[in-house]
Amino acid sequence: MNIRRDVFQAIADPTRRAILLLVASQSLTAGAIASNFDSARPTVSKHLQILTECELLKPEQSGREVYYHINATKMKEVAEFIEPFRKIWDKRFNTLEAVMKKYKPKN
Repeated sequence: MNIRRDVFQAIADPTRRAILLLVASQSLTAGAIASNFDSARPTVSKHLQILTECELLKPEQSGREVYYHINATKMKEVAEFIEPFRKIWDKRFNTLEAVMKKYKPKN
């Protein structure tokens, strides 16, 4: 059975978010990524597989090594989807902040 991976389920996992942060600054091999975690290498490989299936990472063969790169296009799609929600919550928090500034505790 071929299960379609959901990008939001993928980024819901803290380890996968940490992997994305690592790879955002430089391309890394699976071994280099795994060395940053206490998890077993197969566990990190599974995380890499999920991120690759969601197209958040792009693997690139270079000789015997596979380097993982961030897929900026896919990350941009995710950011663009989230942006309207961020604006809504920013507005709500700004409104709450304005109310709290007017609030005077009773002594």
